[in-house]
Amino acid sequence: MSQGQLWEVFVRSRRGLSHTHVGSLHAPDAEMALRNARDLYTRRQEGVSIWVVPSTAVTASSPDEKDPFFAPAGDKPYRHPTFYEVPEGVRNL
Repeated sequence: MSQGQLWEVFVRSRRGLSHTHVGSLHAPDAEMALRNARDLYTRRQEGVSIWVVPSTAVTASSPDEKDPFFAPAGDKPYRHPTFYEVPEGVRNL
């Protein structure tokens, strides 16, 4: 019996926070993947939202290409958070 398609699972733990990758699972379709993700990754009501994405839809850089791939960002120091002050009262940044 086939295990079905591989899905990547992302959970948002609270409103205002970003979804975080929590794992993968096999399911025959998106609806079943969503239900299985709920049962597997939010058993203790630790999520408010779940995304399931087919693994085939994910495009990733290779760790072997780290230096040439990320080198263009190295000459842009204004992107570093040290240049910005966090306003008082901001909880989730």
